Amino acid sequence: MAQRKTVDDLFVHMLSDIYSAEKRLTRALAKLSRAASDPQLSDAFKTHLEETQGQVERIDQVVEVSGIKLKRMKCVAMEGLIEEGDELIDEIEKGAVLDAGLVAAAQKVEHYEIAAYGSLCAIGKQLGLTEAVKLLKETLEEEKATDMKLTQFAERAGNVKARAALPPDVVGPMPRRRCRALISDQLASSAAAS
Repeated sequence: MAQRKTVDDLFVHMLSDIYSAEKRLTRALAKLSRAASDPQLSDAFKTHLEETQGQVERIDQVVEVSGIKLKRMKCVAMEGLIEEGDELIDEIEKGAVLDAGLVAAAQKVEHYEIAAYGSLCAIGKQLGLTEAVKLLKETLEEEKATDMKLTQFAERAGNVKARAALPPDVVGPMPRRRCRALISDQLASSAAAS
């Protein structure tokens, strides 16, 4: 039978979850940086790694100002998102197509974090955790800014370069379904080759 939890318990659970996610992400971002072929993308991952380390420290500050104790847990959602990125690195040759995939994978992570921090801010506000909410909002804004940078990279360079890497018989406007099929074919041929 499920235990009855208070809103305070929910806040602690969610904060513990995102703490686990951020700690795990610090290890994954270095790998993304090494896998990226575009120097700007690689640098963006390095910059976000530093930012993420600061976000972990900020969660420590939230704990301190709130007087709460984090639970030891593993963020299963972040593990899954990171695993998707790892699969891309294993299955796609280093280059523009992989870079486009890394941007997409990183944006999934950012969207998860934006949702998590947005929810924490809302619940923290309900609980009257004013100082904690200020800190969480700072992280939320950083996550939104990172997502915007990734979108700009994809629109400006990443997806254009990935498209240029496609076979010559696929030039011109391409329906999304056809593009997905080509990427699936490339993944399948990469898997068959290994």
